[in-house]
Amino acid sequence: MRLFLLTALTMCAFAANSILNRLAIDSGASDPTGFAIVRVLAGAVVLAALVLARGGRLPLRNRRRIIGAGSLTLYMIGFSIAYLTLDAGLGALILFGVVQITMFSVGALTGATLTARQVAGAGVALAGLAYVLWPTGAVQVDLAGAALMAAAGIGWALYSIAGRSETNPLEGTAANFIVALPVTALAMLAGGSAWQMSGAGYLLAVLSGAVTSGLGYALWYRVLPQLAPSVAAVVQLSVPVIAILGGVAFLGEIAGVRLIIGATLVLGGIALAVLRRHRG
Repeated sequence: MRLFLLTALTMCAFAANSILNRLAIDSGASDPTGFAIVRVLAGAVVLAALVLARGGRLPLRNRRRIIGAGSLTLYMIGFSIAYLTLDAGLGALILFGVVQITMFSVGALTGATLTARQVAGAGVALAGLAYVLWPTGAVQVDLAGAALMAAAGIGWALYSIAGRSETNPLEGTAANFIVALPVTALAMLAGGSAWQMSGAGYLLAVLSGAVTSGLGYALWYRVLPQLAPSVAAVVQLSVPVIAILGGVAFLGEIAGVRLIIGATLVLGGIALAVLRRHRG
């Protein structure tokens, strides 16, 4: 039960990131470049302060930073730039679809056994997610944006896989954010976007970076060793649905029949993949 609650809390933190990002960008309080850089900076500062306050150390030169910080940078850059040209729902579908495929593939290559229930559950959950997020009307897909979001999905999948071997989740996450900061900042600023942020934009970016990203990612690294790669992949399909429900609760968005049906399929698929059948 404790693992379930911690995993659910982590998924809520990920969904809150989406809500904070949408709130900042859609309202004009922040541009994507400024939001991404301040988000990573805030996460690095808060996590480093927590590590040092606990008498810990920052393993910046550890070999794990190559995959940890590298994949985090790939995710941050791809995610932020892709949403300049992609519909929000389609972008989320590409992101989490690629995350799931990558984590399933790596799990299979490293000897993890996939059961029929896990494969079926993943399929049902992904179908439900597609039903909720697929744009209505004519679909215009920007190939560059789709490629960037796919790269972000690979980055996040690798970041999640790397977390399974992290010995200290808080120290490892702090080091990842610190190492990823300069690369992310240089890449985003090189894109030529103007820095336009209001006080509200800074506040939302700091909240996203320090709490829902920094602490949320540290919690994710804590629970990952206890989750099979396939389970970790499938449960993340709940994030867009939680984000949409959060939009209904906090942003005044409307929940239609399509959302209810899709959310039921996603949660049902996750339950099918994750819950074990008890034999009486």
